[in-house]
Amino acid sequence: MTLANKITIARILLIPVFVLFAIYYGRSVELGQPEKWQRWTAILVFLVAAGTDGVDGWVARRFKQRSPLGAVLDPIADKGLLLVTIITLSLSKWTYGFPLWFPVLVIARDAVIVTGCLVVNHLNGHLEVKPSWTGKTATAFQMIAIAWVMLELPYHLYSVYAAGVFTFVSGVGYVLDGIGQVRHHDTPHQHS
Repeated sequence: MTLANKITIARILLIPVFVLFAIYYGRSVELGQPEKWQRWTAILVFLVAAGTDGVDGWVARRFKQRSPLGAVLDPIADKGLLLVTIITLSLSKWTYGFPLWFPVLVIARDAVIVTGCLVVNHLNGHLEVKPSWTGKTATAFQMIAIAWVMLELPYHLYSVYAAGVFTFVSGVGYVLDGIGQVRHHDTPHQHS
């Protein structure tokens, strides 16, 4: 159990803490008595959790602590934090929230990607995972949309639509890449 892995596990353990404060704040808004300290606590917990993403990667590289466990835990922590935050902000009654189509799109894209990875790996016997610029941009816009909603900034739907567009485009890109990998594998090799 390396220090980098402990930091990643701490990030995973912060997710339910965020959910707790986010839901309680949503309830206080619903009752017409917003408890701003709960919102700011939820924001702080989210920022600490998101910030540890860079820290655990730096620790793993700096102290040569890369491990198979870390390779599995890190993406689980990243996706878990994003998905749970989007779902929580969609279902709880914050001043601003996400429209229902947004978490459905994010979850559907990730489900299609995971399923596609399993299919390509099964058919090819291996899988080349290449992060795309659209995928990274989608993640960045999802984080911006989350921040916009939590900070209760006006015109929050613009950030949600931008995140939605890149989420959809990146999903299509990953599907096309997977289809290309399967077709490349199925192409018979020419012998001279």
